[in-house]
Amino acid sequence: MSSTSPATCSRSWSISEDSLRRYVFHASENCIQELLSASDSNRSVESSSVNDGWKILAIDNGMEISKRRSGSLHTFRSRWLLKSVSAQQFITVANAIDAAKQWDPDLVEARYIKDLEENLSIIRLRFGDKSKPLFRNREFIVYERRETMDDGTLVVAVASLPKEIADGLHPKQNNAIRGLLLQSGWVVEKLEDGSCMVTYIVQLDPAGWLPKCFVNRFNTKLVMIIENLKNQVLACSTNGDT
Repeated sequence: MSSTSPATCSRSWSISEDSLRRYVFHASENCIQELLSASDSNRSVESSSVNDGWKILAIDNGMEISKRRSGSLHTFRSRWLLKSVSAQQFITVANAIDAAKQWDPDLVEARYIKDLEENLSIIRLRFGDKSKPLFRNREFIVYERRETMDDGTLVVAVASLPKEIADGLHPKQNNAIRGLLLQSGWVVEKLEDGSCMVTYIVQLDPAGWLPKCFVNRFNTKLVMIIENLKNQVLACSTNGDT
């Protein structure tokens, strides 16, 4: 009797770069539209959206934190106005993947796995055993697509690849739990005075055994780290002024 080889049991998919590019491009189109829709409901941080399902959790130092139910999980949104910081200045700092650990203390590693196009990449995000419970020993294999809309709005769409494709690109480490980012990313709107309005959307399924109520409650903490990024952007902007 012949034994079944490990390769036969593998649930990962080998996919050509062209097929991967076409899949990610199509998937990211939907993500971009979701991000634009979520950012368009309120143009000002102070005003609240009543009829679109978003519930404001807090407004602190001009930054609004809100959530909306999406199936069994919640989608979280943070919005804030960055005065005298251009959209491009913000995206330059937010997209500096090597510096991400400066504003996300739970992040152990962030690196590019593959560049599919100039504005389309595959990234691995890894969190260590000392991270907060929601992220402990977790990794995410995500695509990142950056687009500039006709009005100058910058959109960065980030979402996990399907498990089989992710496993084919980067096999999961033995002690890692592979979570999922769903319809996440940035919308950065240019304002006439050289400032920008930033919207951050995130829906996270950390995988592993965690009660959904715990996940939904802890997701708020994920959005709150954006305060660290906001401070870093402001510091870089100040240092850049000569």
